[in-house]
Amino acid sequence: MSNIIAKINKEQLKSDRHGFSIGDTVCVHTIVKEGEKERIQKYTGVVIARRGSDINAAFTVRRISYGEGVERVFPLHSPRIAKIVVEQSGAVRRSKLNYLRNRTGKAAMAVKEREVVAAPAA
Repeated sequence: MSNIIAKINKEQLKSDRHGFSIGDTVCVHTIVKEGEKERIQKYTGVVIARRGSDINAAFTVRRISYGEGVERVFPLHSPRIAKIVVEQSGAVRRSKLNYLRNRTGKAAMAVKEREVVAAPAA
């Protein structure tokens, strides 16, 4: 029985959804269905948490909208997510960035940028 469930779960996994981590600023392109039409809606913010594994994996994105902090939880392997674009990589030392919830203004989105180290020339 568990082999059947594992096989179904493996078919549902998306292979292009592993390019971001906690602290990254991402733009999540979601497919919104309005009546008969479908359109792409962007949601840009900082990834403050990831949880779950395999098909149950989800991540939380936080942004400031009109002076209020707004968080949205996305299922990682949802068919409603068109793509996830990393706009800026963040260097953090925590697995959950709950401390950003207490901040206001620019400090609420301030995460130190990760430095990309180039490979040494041979």
